[in-house]
Amino acid sequence: MATLGITKRDVARELARRYSTMSHEELDMLENILVPMKFPKGETVLAEGEVCTNFYWIVKGLLRQFYYKNGKEVTEHMATENNIVMCIESLFMEAPSSLQIVALENTIVFALPKAALEQVAMRSVNIQILYRKILEESLIQSQVKADMLRFASAQDRYSRLVKTQSQLVLRAPLVYIASLLQMTPETLSRVRTASLQS
Repeated sequence: MATLGITKRDVARELARRYSTMSHEELDMLENILVPMKFPKGETVLAEGEVCTNFYWIVKGLLRQFYYKNGKEVTEHMATENNIVMCIESLFMEAPSSLQIVALENTIVFALPKAALEQVAMRSVNIQILYRKILEESLIQSQVKADMLRFASAQDRYSRLVKTQSQLVLRAPLVYIASLLQMTPETLSRVRTASLQS
């Protein structure tokens, strides 16, 4: 199935380019397990209480992960094109997710089912490397975010987001950006105004 003119082979090549070099045979193995999926704006990709079974590679669109705390939505993570989204605890514990994933735009992803990825990884060192690097990237992102929230000022948190995820800042609703950065929309508004003036 071609999606946006992007084939499973294109995605397999992009994943290999980013995470691990691969032979034609290994690209075939990776291509065979990819599952193209489309989610209209506002549609739930993963609901609270469902078990996450996939890594989602975003080809087009914007995904938001969030959870409820004291009756309020808290944004955990957002991602645009050429990024992977997963609920890592649910994925590896095979337990119901406390997080939800929702499409903030019309979104196209290619899912990498964890079970299928583990099967092909057993037959290919390069796919094992890809798998490991995806997990390493996720762990590093989590640590960087945790450190930023602990140690960085509101201004620095916003500046880092602009520097590392400029598309997110342009496309995501401000209320979600504020939640992601653990600040009120009013604080975010002040921070944005100050950064425009500096």
